Amino acid sequence: MKYAGKNEESLEVIEINSENCDVLKVSQKSKLILLWFTSDNNRLKIDAIDYTFNRNDMVSLTEFHKVQVKELHEVKLLRWNRSFYCILDHDSEVSCKGILYYGASNLPVIKPQPDDVEVLKTVWKMLLIEMQSKDNLQLEMLQMMLKRLLILCTRIYKIQNNYNTHKSNSVDIIREYNFLVEKHFREKHSVTAYATLLNKSPKTLSNLFKKIGSSTPLQFIQNRIMLEARRLLQYTDKTISEIGYELGFSDVQVFSRFFKNLEGVSPSEYKEKQVKGSIANSLGKSV
Repeated sequence: MKYAGKNEESLEVIEINSENCDVLKVSQKSKLILLWFTSDNNRLKIDAIDYTFNRNDMVSLTEFHKVQVKELHEVKLLRWNRSFYCILDHDSEVSCKGILYYGASNLPVIKPQPDDVEVLKTVWKMLLIEMQSKDNLQLEMLQMMLKRLLILCTRIYKIQNNYNTHKSNSVDIIREYNFLVEKHFREKHSVTAYATLLNKSPKTLSNLFKKIGSSTPLQFIQNRIMLEARRLLQYTDKTISEIGYELGFSDVQVFSRFFKNLEGVSPSEYKEKQVKGSIANSLGKSV
């Protein structure tokens, strides 16, 4: 099902299985995705990392995620563009910026509890009903259902990651830090640079991250750079020097040392390993 508005607003609901899973492989500019798995043992490679998703796992993706399907049974996909609903412009309504979208260096995997699942099913059913409506309130109602889903997913994710045990102001600072890293990781590599943008001290940021028990502020920056480095090494033909320069390293040797310290292998070794893996996977499918 697809909603298309008068001003290029777009919202799609797609039931995906092994026969139409190519939908996941094609990213679309300025579109966000929410996946809700309705079966067990779904195996995807996202940004060169293998994941297994089971029934009721949920995942938020952006246009920048690279998805390869290894084994897929059943999953619901919800996809919308910025014209339909921009979470950056409406962060005060859903509070998912820097948590589910635009700021997670690790893939946000949401794991609803049984009671959560029942509520999510109800909202999803209402969304499907509104997809079939054709009156002048359809856009507003669909936006309302999407907001409800995003709020529920954000709440669930905050609880499972212990965000709710901390003051909302502290969580908001971390969310903004995550978002700023997403915007500037190519040119700003130090905690001090982001602390300045937030009018906070580096020590204050370190203490906030420590309280939540996540990675340190510096690790978060490094993880985001590494995520992009892996993407570029595996999914583009750019040279290691070009990738290093794109990620803010003026010297390819500095980039190579940075990458090897975190990945355990050099960029060239990583790229060669990924190429061999892709060839072996293709041969396996053709047998």
